Amino acid sequence: MANTQQMANAIRALAMDAVQQANSGHPGAPMGMADMAVALWGRHLKHSPHNPLWADRDRFVLSNGHGSMLIYALLHLTGYKLPMSELKNFRQMHSKTAGHPEVGVTPGVETTTGPLGQGITNAVGMALAEKLLAAEFNREGHDIVNHHTYVFLGDGCLMEGISHEALALAGAWKLSKLVAMYDDNGISIDGQVQPWFIDNTPVRFAACGWNVIGPVDGHDVDAVDRAIADAKNQTDAPTVIICKTHIGKGSPNRANTSKAHGEPLGAEEIKLTREALGWNHGPFEIPQDVYSDWDAKAKGLAAEAEWDAHFAGYKAAHPELAAEFVRRMKGDLPKAFNQVVVDAVIGAHAKAETVASRKASQMALEAFTAALPEMLGGSADLTGSNLTNTKSTPPLRFDLAGQVVLTEDGKIGRHINYGVREFGMAAVMNGVTLHGGYIPYGGTFLTFSDYSRNAIRMAALMKKRVIHVFTHDSIGLGEDGPTHQSIEHAASLRLIPNLDVWRPCDTAETTVAWAVALQNKDKPTALLLSRQNLPYAPKASLDEINKGAYVLAEPAEVGLKKKAQAVIIATGSEVQHALKAQELLAAQKIAVRVVSMPSTTTFDRQSVAYKASVLPAGVPRVAIEMGVTDGWWKYGCAAVVGIDTYGESAPAPVLFKHFGFTPENLADTVKKVLLTK
Repeated sequence: MANTQQMANAIRALAMDAVQQANSGHPGAPMGMADMAVALWGRHLKHSPHNPLWADRDRFVLSNGHGSMLIYALLHLTGYKLPMSELKNFRQMHSKTAGHPEVGVTPGVETTTGPLGQGITNAVGMALAEKLLAAEFNREGHDIVNHHTYVFLGDGCLMEGISHEALALAGAWKLSKLVAMYDDNGISIDGQVQPWFIDNTPVRFAACGWNVIGPVDGHDVDAVDRAIADAKNQTDAPTVIICKTHIGKGSPNRANTSKAHGEPLGAEEIKLTREALGWNHGPFEIPQDVYSDWDAKAKGLAAEAEWDAHFAGYKAAHPELAAEFVRRMKGDLPKAFNQVVVDAVIGAHAKAETVASRKASQMALEAFTAALPEMLGGSADLTGSNLTNTKSTPPLRFDLAGQVVLTEDGKIGRHINYGVREFGMAAVMNGVTLHGGYIPYGGTFLTFSDYSRNAIRMAALMKKRVIHVFTHDSIGLGEDGPTHQSIEHAASLRLIPNLDVWRPCDTAETTVAWAVALQNKDKPTALLLSRQNLPYAPKASLDEINKGAYVLAEPAEVGLKKKAQAVIIATGSEVQHALKAQELLAAQKIAVRVVSMPSTTTFDRQSVAYKASVLPAGVPRVAIEMGVTDGWWKYGCAAVVGIDTYGESAPAPVLFKHFGFTPENLADTVKKVLLTK
């Protein structure tokens, strides 16, 4: 019989020792959640330390990521490749034990959790992905997808508005294999939370369609164990287990106080805590019997072997489905997809249609969603504006029993109505892609990317393929006014490292943008799309669009057989103004090259030689975009036609003229630059 008290104390000791050595961190949460961890990780969690990416493992998310020493201790004790030397190196440069858990850095960490509320929302996305994959791939006698998602969260997570968005969605989707374990200790860094956190948490969860268990004594391993077992029996609702705990459990003077939250206990208090816990071992010393009680390697290998045998039977019965499942979980695109891209881009070029780029996006999606069953779309109650739905992506729905409603041909719904929940939508999409099996994309207005910003940043940090469809990208929105008109949003999104930002000018560029986004396995993408119709920009070649910028029109295109005297750089809806300005200037014998730059972030990664070929040295440059001017000066521009104020409420043509977004003003700006050269 395992000594559960000592198993929990091992977590407490490692947490307080690591934080003390680093002189930085949060010992209180791991010490308080240690018994909860024993119940879950010691008795229920299906995982394999030898293979942290095993497809049918349970997912575990530590939403309150400041308590990272909890998961580091668990990973070390259960047998993952996280040696004691890494725990001793907690919060130090290049260690695998960063201040908050980071996916891709530490084996066994499922997601990067720092901003409170992102973790629980990621967990909702993971549970959704599990449920949908099960509906897609499981067959009678072959439940190859059958695992739970567990999340530890604290009151800080529940104070964040994003948590309510996620909880409501989880209830609506009846994610019965999602189990949240609430570390209810009533303490934050500022002290007792009662003066500012008065939610009736059980009622809140119940109102969102959750099964509520507890409160239970979070330090009674058997009680928590029974609660988890009850949660696993649920078939039509997610479950929250409310665990009453004491922050800094075991510390004689700091337990139940904010002094246990975000600072080392101190050498003297650690000594007293060891005595109080009966933990008679030095810093970072774990006795062999405790290691043996925690060791999950053999159990994990057995679980894997059982699943492998199960999958072999599935493969024999359903070989095509099995191959598709493996491909999807790897995140690879089908071999035939390259031809789909070629056909879609050439088709867009041949048709040369004048449509809004949001419509061009939907046209590209028609081809791509038909070819890629892993594409999982959605919108924040703006489907008719974002145009994220296609013939291949019927609405996702669930029946009263919680089962996924299948179409007449046995397919799942692939377009999600997130409601007015951009915060939650963006973070849920991160959870979906973290789980594997789907490529999520979701739409809202560009101005409201502010809501999505945290999750976009996290996707970029985690190097995950998530695609954001942002429509209504400029003052071209017109009468809706400055609240809806994106001025700074494109520029600010371009500042996020490892985020690709595309603002295409026509159908071909939009199709290429989608293709690049889908092929980028290691980064998210933001597509900034127009509401207003955009004429097709004639182009001699399609080969260089994927480089983010290319020469769209030389002076010869407008009848001038001479070298360019200036370069106009344009993006998105402003490319049409650039082409017309080129014509106006040609009539005055002024030769101009027009460069279309749909993605500054992509162009910036190109070779020096390619960038020089597009933007030749010694030739004055003028940029135009209906947004703030700041980002364009890095291209050595002599002038930028932009808008460094908020917009106005008026018909779009009136706004364009008022703010100078006309071919005439652009041509005049080029002439002024040449005069002052």
